[in-house]
Amino acid sequence: MRYSKLLIPTLKEAPAEAQVTSHILLVRGGFIRKVAAGVYSLLPLGMRVVAKIQNILREELGRSGAQEVLLPMVHPAELWQESGRWQKYGPELLRFKDRKGADFAMSPTAEEAVCDLVRRDVRSYRQLPINLFQIQDKFRDEMRPRAGLMRGREFIMKDGYSFHATEEDAKREYKNMYDAYVRIFKRCGLDFRAVEADTGAIGGSLSHEFQVLAESGEDSIVACDKCDYAANVEKAELKRGSMVDGPQSTATGQIQELHTPGKGGIDVVAKFLREDVKRFVKTLIYVADGKPVIALVRGDRGLNELKLKALLGAETFELASDTVVTQVTGAAVGYAGPQGRGVLVYADLEVAAIPSAITGANKTDYHVRGFNLLRDVPDAKVVDLRTAAGGDPCARCDGGSYRAFRGIEVGHVFFLGTKYSEPMKVNFLDAEGKENAAVMGCYGIGVTRIAAAAIEQHHDQDGIKWPVQLAPFQVSIVTAGKEPELAEAAEKLERELEARGVEVLYDDRDERPGAKFATLDLIGLPRQVLIGPKGLAEGKVELKDRRSGERELVSLDAAIDKLGGKA
Repeated sequence: MRYSKLLIPTLKEAPAEAQVTSHILLVRGGFIRKVAAGVYSLLPLGMRVVAKIQNILREELGRSGAQEVLLPMVHPAELWQESGRWQKYGPELLRFKDRKGADFAMSPTAEEAVCDLVRRDVRSYRQLPINLFQIQDKFRDEMRPRAGLMRGREFIMKDGYSFHATEEDAKREYKNMYDAYVRIFKRCGLDFRAVEADTGAIGGSLSHEFQVLAESGEDSIVACDKCDYAANVEKAELKRGSMVDGPQSTATGQIQELHTPGKGGIDVVAKFLREDVKRFVKTLIYVADGKPVIALVRGDRGLNELKLKALLGAETFELASDTVVTQVTGAAVGYAGPQGRGVLVYADLEVAAIPSAITGANKTDYHVRGFNLLRDVPDAKVVDLRTAAGGDPCARCDGGSYRAFRGIEVGHVFFLGTKYSEPMKVNFLDAEGKENAAVMGCYGIGVTRIAAAAIEQHHDQDGIKWPVQLAPFQVSIVTAGKEPELAEAAEKLERELEARGVEVLYDDRDERPGAKFATLDLIGLPRQVLIGPKGLAEGKVELKDRRSGERELVSLDAAIDKLGGKA
């Protein structure tokens, strides 16, 4: 392929809104262009990368026994109303009316649509199991789309769904798809971890995320340094032996009021009082199903909201507004305490271990010292509420401890059970003629997000370093001069490599060699060939490995064999 025939509009500078590395390099390298917030066009190089990812997906999913379909992007509201998600999904579901006034939604995921498909034609246990997948554009109306392809509103996703006669068989397929995902992400050249995770808006009772390790990742994960346990921090278990197993602390003094004017945040007031932040109790107020609830964690800890929501069994759950906080506490935000409020209180196990804590006084500009959970809030429910962190002992083995990572979620597998099949009546007749709801699994991969994640792991100051499996071309050819013999050698190399199935980009532009190499480093092709007059006179060309930077002089025929896979 000739560079001059392709649309590769590279840029020296990225737009101001591009902050993360992958977004910057995808724009500068001419892979994508912005259409609207969170909506991008894929240019030829971007399409080639996406096609590589899709090919890997189709090969591995076909190997696993899954069958490809294509469902509509536009879903009638009735399907989502059947599952109950029309009301629950939230503003990310883009709803609209057609010309007749009927309600529709743009598909962010397709559980409802695939259930409707299967229930029409699958009637007997003899037709199960069945595993269907599609690779399709999706739309989620994110409030704050960011980071280019990492969190856009429109994106390409592989979503798959399996249907089974028994829970046992559904869990077998869960493991089958888990293994397929491991193969997929290895083939994509990614350093990743499979971690236990919350099921989120999809639902179900079991899930694993596949997280690409990268400093720019939005997700926090922990992994044991001894065993293979890893989890999103929202899901990670904490070892009870590392905490207090119940409210065992004894009060050591009476409550003393402290004047802390304008010192509402824990870090600020800790510095003001010259106290260790671990002596503080952080009081957080939430609204669960319309009712306020207080949650307590130690001052240096983060509250795991998913744990609290699960304990409450709440359908709706959100941090209280400033107005609600003031109504509950009688004080400005930053001065809340749990004592004397008449509101349901959940306290983390570590809070129960502090005999004399500092917390808000429920009075603007005041805190209190000497708070004791057992004495001052005897009705508090003492539970595990905090978020796991690096250094915590592993909950699954003896002697291991958690290491903290940042991750980019590129895949997710869910065991759904009958969450969708029961309300949508995806039923089959078993061997005894009894009607049962099919047991389901759900399996998603962010196709365009894989491209962004690969760049976050594989780049340097000059540009992208594509894993060879994802690169838009494997080899680039540059001539250092305008002599006819250089072009002849380049064309021969191009012909011979393409005949061997190698994807070649011949940079035939009328540019300086340095400018060509800078462009090729930016777009990240794995192998570069420089053909210059001095080297060619000796029958040599220079090979450069983009990932390692190594260079070597070889004969033209040796270059063909080496790059074509025969050396």
